[in-house]
Amino acid sequence: MAHLRSRRRPALTLPLGLALTASLGFLPGAASAAPADSPAATAGSATADAGALAYVVNTRTDHRTLASVKKAIGKAGGTVVASYDRIGVIVVHASNPDFGRQIRAVKGVQSAGATRTSPLVAAGTTDEGAAQVLSKAQAKSLAAQAPSGAEPLEADQWDLRAIGADKAAKINPGSRDVTVGVIDTGVDDTHPDLAPNFSASQSANCVGGKADTSPGAWRPYDPAEDYHGTHVAGEIAAARNGIGVAGVAPGVKVAGIKVSDPHDGLFYPENVVCAFVFAADHGVEVTNNSYYVDPWLYNCMDDPDQKAIVDAVDRAQLYAQKKGTLNLASAGNSNDDLDSDALVDDSSPDDATPVHRTIDPHKCFDIPTQLPGVVTVSASGPTGAKSYYSSYGKGVIDIAAPGGDKFQFPDTPSKNGRILSTMPGGQYGFLQGTSMASPHAAGVAALLKSTHPKATPAQLQALLKAEADNPGCPSDPYDGDGDGVVDATCEGGKRVNGFYGFGIVDALDAVKK
Repeated sequence: MAHLRSRRRPALTLPLGLALTASLGFLPGAASAAPADSPAATAGSATADAGALAYVVNTRTDHRTLASVKKAIGKAGGTVVASYDRIGVIVVHASNPDFGRQIRAVKGVQSAGATRTSPLVAAGTTDEGAAQVLSKAQAKSLAAQAPSGAEPLEADQWDLRAIGADKAAKINPGSRDVTVGVIDTGVDDTHPDLAPNFSASQSANCVGGKADTSPGAWRPYDPAEDYHGTHVAGEIAAARNGIGVAGVAPGVKVAGIKVSDPHDGLFYPENVVCAFVFAADHGVEVTNNSYYVDPWLYNCMDDPDQKAIVDAVDRAQLYAQKKGTLNLASAGNSNDDLDSDALVDDSSPDDATPVHRTIDPHKCFDIPTQLPGVVTVSASGPTGAKSYYSSYGKGVIDIAAPGGDKFQFPDTPSKNGRILSTMPGGQYGFLQGTSMASPHAAGVAALLKSTHPKATPAQLQALLKAEADNPGCPSDPYDGDGDGVVDATCEGGKRVNGFYGFGIVDALDAVKK
């Protein structure tokens, strides 16, 4: 059965400048959340229960509170699937329709809510448009045009040259001591361009909220549908091995942490909590997050379920930061001004019938993109202009990176403005989206970590911004698709603006300075 796709809409982030915020001021208990233990299934299992919903229960982190809350969960008809004790996040399945209200009244519970609006069934990405997979004939033709010393398909990788990644690889391709975790739909580690750099020991399947590290658990459920994570992984770290394409940081390792549900392809909160904690506990230095957490595009803090989702994911990603992990996320593909006063969300919840709502982006939050310390990445095309689909906003976008644009034509053999990368089954294909921009920035972050191995996540983010190249706002009105209509307005100056944040990432500077 084909999976439904979670198409990312506009995403927001806090205006972080060059400094990281320690915690979310609007989240009860977030600042006091302590690091997490490895998940422990204290009762039951991650298998689905008929008529059950999944919940996150967020508590204080002392042992007495955790023990009493877990006891109360059982009395309310819930089953603990996984407990991340050090951050006080418990993943629960419950069929009791009154479970959320009952557990929120328990002493020590700081927030609790359902992570989906439809019952569990027995056991959203940010690419824009369908993938264009290269045929063997096309790949052979491109390989014949490859310059000496380049990878066979590198002539079509305008994106590497746009950020100096081809030159950077000759100076420092990245350290084997640095791993980028791809939190996504799974990674095909058997691909010949990924196998040399894949780290199985840092990979897992987090679907259901509990990490499964059995061999191959991190691979896509359906390679024909779940190609997204494999494409992202190649953009970051495809090896320079004389096969196919090259990644931005071809010398670093890449891990796959699968979070997409096998039935609807959605990225549920408990899966993402598991992924951030797993990445942190397994020494992953950088994570790439090209998705938003389903089922709500925006999580409004006046709704107890949505508030609990924000709280749980924030605790997990803050824990990852404290353990030394820099998290990057894509900005979204709706070409929305994320600094606006109000936005329309007509796609939530995406696991049931959506409702049309106008939300205040200062009170309703897209996660993980908007969480403090997460680097928000917009997309640029072959000419360096903002990609026609990329969301933007002054004080929202941190940096930009190549994400592709079908309306911008590079000087390459195929003249294809999208991003060429790895696909499952040893294939290659073109995609575009802020999903493709974020891994380019993650690759540059990995190069920075290779060059500055002792740099903290806050320092890495500052370096990303300081070494980016900002083209400034365009002098002419922005018409991304060329239809004669102004599509967006860039605000800000040469140093920082709404289209590029602090600028387009620079891989060459990352290894030289």
